[in-house]
Amino acid sequence: MMKLNKYIIAVVFLMYNGFFSMAQSIYPQALIHPIDLPLRTEFCGERIDLRRWDLRERFDRELLAMNYMHSSSIQLIKKANRIFPLIEPILKANQVPDDFKYLACIESNLNPEALSPAGAAGIWQFMPETAREYGLQVDDQVDERYHLEKSTVAACKYLKDAYRKFGNWSTAAAAYNGGINRIANELERQGVDNALDLYLNEETSRYVFRVMAAKDFMENPAKYGFIFSAEYLYMPLQYNYVSIHKSVGDWVEFAKEHGLTYLQFKEANPWLRGSRLNNPRGKIYNIAIPMESSQYFDVKNLYIHQKNWIRNK
Repeated sequence: MMKLNKYIIAVVFLMYNGFFSMAQSIYPQALIHPIDLPLRTEFCGERIDLRRWDLRERFDRELLAMNYMHSSSIQLIKKANRIFPLIEPILKANQVPDDFKYLACIESNLNPEALSPAGAAGIWQFMPETAREYGLQVDDQVDERYHLEKSTVAACKYLKDAYRKFGNWSTAAAAYNGGINRIANELERQGVDNALDLYLNEETSRYVFRVMAAKDFMENPAKYGFIFSAEYLYMPLQYNYVSIHKSVGDWVEFAKEHGLTYLQFKEANPWLRGSRLNNPRGKIYNIAIPMESSQYFDVKNLYIHQKNWIRNK
């Protein structure tokens, strides 16, 4: 029996080594290894000197996390194919650098219905008070923190306020996490002019590097061994819009009248939080009605937002 066990162990060992060698020759990037770091990186056109050990190690930590948290990183690319085409034009129209789309990745993992334990909500994770300050409606029936386009406009306003205050986008990004007033106070107290040089709590200290790591990874995932083809990506959804200026007694009935299940209706309009809408002032709301053609996967009609996300078969 012992000889048989030794024989089985030897065979398994040889098979494992053979498979490992074959995998290494075919997919060398699939093996776990440290990541080669550049000497410099860029964020919003600002150069970050990664020869400095403290900056280098902070960036290294976040790039490792981005690469080896496989399921989350894969989902980011999939969802970005649907979300980035909506975010990018709004950033551009508001003269906010395109790199801030990666901040949304870190804030919410591009989940339009994300809700933190502290009460921050939506893609951009606004707290209720800040959301109202930047023009979003937040109440029991309408919560525009969950409205992708409107919350992106509000995020642009916040980031531009922070940039006007600090004069660089890295510090504006840190302020999105830590708050404009707190970052301003720490800059003055510690006598520096960039948030990357501040001694802060761990969350805020890591925050900008997490955004930069998301950018580095998502600009070229194949470099890190993440291989996609077009059918793996989540396709953008197409909508018609119905404008309403009156109260709505029951969104379930409204959905049925427009050929939708309540589930489809709520997924298209997550900012409508209640089961009805009281609208005594006649405010105009644009309600998204998903087109039937975009409700089904069609291998012949695939959209690729960023060409280097995929590898052709």
